[in-house]
Amino acid sequence: MSNLKMKEAALIYLDRSGGLQKFIDDCKYYNDSKQSYAVYRFNILVNPSDIVELDAELGNHILHKPLKAAQVFQSVCFTAVKTLSLIGQLQTETQINIVLKLTHLPPLRSYILDLCEFPLDYASQRFYMMQGIVIAMTTVTKYTQGARFLCSDEACPLSKGFQYIRVHVPGATESATVRNDFLCNLCSSSLQEDRKFRVLGDKQIVEIITAKALHAFRGYSKNQPFRFQSLTIFLRGNPLAWMNRKNHYSVMAALKRKEKMTELCVHSYSSYLALTKVPSGISDNFRYLLSLTSSSCWKFTAILANIFASQIVPPGTYNLLKLCLLMSLVQTSDRNKELKDCLDILIITSDTLLVDRLLNFSINLVPRGIRHLVSTEIFPTLSRNKYGTGAVSIQAGSALLAKGGICFIGDLASHKKDKLEQLQSVVESRNITVYIPGKKFGDGVNQQMTFPVQCSFWSFVDMDSSSRKNMQKTNTLIGQMDCLKIFIFLVMQSRCLFTRNYYLNRHQNKNKIQETIRRQFNSEGLEETVKYKENKEDRNKLLAFAKNLNVEFSLEAERMIHGYYLASRRIRTDSISGSKLSASALKYLVSLAEAHARLNLRSKVLKEDALIAALLFETSLTLKYGATVFCVAPNAVFPFELYNEEYLEQRDIYLTQCQQQLQQFITTYGPGTALFTSDE
Repeated sequence: MSNLKMKEAALIYLDRSGGLQKFIDDCKYYNDSKQSYAVYRFNILVNPSDIVELDAELGNHILHKPLKAAQVFQSVCFTAVKTLSLIGQLQTETQINIVLKLTHLPPLRSYILDLCEFPLDYASQRFYMMQGIVIAMTTVTKYTQGARFLCSDEACPLSKGFQYIRVHVPGATESATVRNDFLCNLCSSSLQEDRKFRVLGDKQIVEIITAKALHAFRGYSKNQPFRFQSLTIFLRGNPLAWMNRKNHYSVMAALKRKEKMTELCVHSYSSYLALTKVPSGISDNFRYLLSLTSSSCWKFTAILANIFASQIVPPGTYNLLKLCLLMSLVQTSDRNKELKDCLDILIITSDTLLVDRLLNFSINLVPRGIRHLVSTEIFPTLSRNKYGTGAVSIQAGSALLAKGGICFIGDLASHKKDKLEQLQSVVESRNITVYIPGKKFGDGVNQQMTFPVQCSFWSFVDMDSSSRKNMQKTNTLIGQMDCLKIFIFLVMQSRCLFTRNYYLNRHQNKNKIQETIRRQFNSEGLEETVKYKENKEDRNKLLAFAKNLNVEFSLEAERMIHGYYLASRRIRTDSISGSKLSASALKYLVSLAEAHARLNLRSKVLKEDALIAALLFETSLTLKYGATVFCVAPNAVFPFELYNEEYLEQRDIYLTQCQQQLQQFITTYGPGTALFTSDE
């Protein structure tokens, strides 16, 4: 009676939810198909809340005994097929394979699988939900969803029909579904598979880690030992439509203990759209600071750069580098969307220890800040699948793991020539192609998979030690000059911001820091007014708010960006090597201007933002190619040390003069001038 009541409830739910009509449409597809099927697979969308309200016992079966619940729906569907004559070829109930896809799980702790908490409940084969990040996956292979077996004795009545049907169930291996040692229950003869009725499906294996494990890739452990372990998930059905490598996912799956491996048999999923909610605003301190600097489009970002990372460097030092880091940070994304406007930074410095600390501090301000280790790979690599499915396993590198964030690859001198060439190609194209040789992996057919690289790269070059290191790498880099050409070529061809530390030696740097500290403590100007002290919570809210702003260009800013790009391209073009500026340089200029507008908490890019973008870009070009007609000082963005409000005013006056010079440069060499040909 209890089973009959659940069947009635299942039928009522299918009728009310529209599932019955979808089932009828699926049956029509099978009935019209010319292919022979041993098993008919149906996906049924189930809302647990609605089921529980309709019948509590059936709802409990769906949540805690999904295999038994599937049998209830299987019986109902078989009765519907026979009653309505939906599939003429169907003979037995076992030929129907029901897959329940849940819309959600109750928001209770017992339904959440947290890999960081122990003990884990391996006993109950029910649905769990976990949030995680894919770190590796195999290529898509086939598996047997269902097969038909016949008795080998032709005199046996079970040598015909569909009495022996094998259907894959969650947690089962391929050998459990199809074997050659099955015996007939009637005559004990061996069973043979009728291969023309075998039903195949797509299968993919992925490895997933909890989002909490990302701190293991950030270069610090808070002086506490830690470990993390990936979980193996088997995706069946249509895995290519489900998984996007390096996305953040919420997975609802049935957990099953199998030998020494925990297998998650996935039935449904939902894409995790955001790691954090969009903040409602910024702190009162920054709101007050923004109001005080509202008369200028440059003061607010200057102060942010001045006080940024005060735990690492004293306020007032490395302002240009800190501004670039902040602009790169606000161009990252917390949301599961395509990141188009990356800002890559390459730093030439003689103080690698301090720069390394500053960059490592900064990558911890974004959810996907990854510090690449030399012992690991930046980009995907191939390995043999350890689960014996015959598919190749693609292990993600640091770049794909940092999707939407920052990949800090450290000193370029620590990477080999081939890796630098690969990095150069990826930075330019923003995608990586993995080639899978068929002879070594798979069935002899060569394959290739392309993944978008949606992160910003940070790196530095130690100029004091690069010569010595490169001379020792003759086997790999063929001497110092070849290596330097690789570095410069990488910067020339990529959309990479090229900054330099202008402190000549440690003695001078030490004196400058001491002088900065003295002035900071003695200053009674803007420091007292706007509270120079950086607050961690305020800073994080500010960055979160800034990078979620949707910005658009004003007409003046757009004209200035395009005018500067065309003028700069014109004066850096010769008849032998052509233009030194690629088309991607324009996109990078746009990203710089957008980043400065976001850091100013504005939704519109102004010509003042375009000026900062042009100055930063021109400084980078000057370091690579030398000065031109538009001569920009190395410290153009920060011509004065920001000790008080007076220095901020002087900086605004200087930047206003730079803006006039830029406009004159565009007027002289930009589009519409006599220097341009019709093609240009």
